[in-house]
Amino acid sequence: MRALLLVALAGLSSCSLFKDEDKPEVSETKPSLVGRIASVPEGGDFVLIESYGTWRVPDGGMLTGIGTEGRASNLLATGEKLGQFSAADIRSGVAKVGDSVYFRPIKDDKPPGEFVETPSASQAPPATEPKTTTGDIPAKP
Repeated sequence: MRALLLVALAGLSSCSLFKDEDKPEVSETKPSLVGRIASVPEGGDFVLIESYGTWRVPDGGMLTGIGTEGRASNLLATGEKLGQFSAADIRSGVAKVGDSVYFRPIKDDKPPGEFVETPSASQAPPATEPKTTTGDIPAKP
């Protein structure tokens, strides 16, 4: 009986041997509730967000506003703060007072300091004109 018990325990402890170690661990970044929309100035394209606790949204962070009727809006944190209120620009959708505001950090696959630059129009090399020859063009036989 003891031998059977030892074999069963050995079998349970060896289950960890069959883990797929080739798969990288995925760290999910879940959205977190950071506040609610406290004010939407008429004709303005921004909102004031009353934060719930410490504001941990970076400048330029993307936020999502979700209303009770299924509305959604994309907001961009501007970095302007006054007490527990922070400003955000409305990028798309309809934002209304009372909407919940969520922040989901975007995981950057590149290590810090490695940025891929795309040349702007001022940095692009000057276009070269195609070379033209002046002179006689040989006739086709």
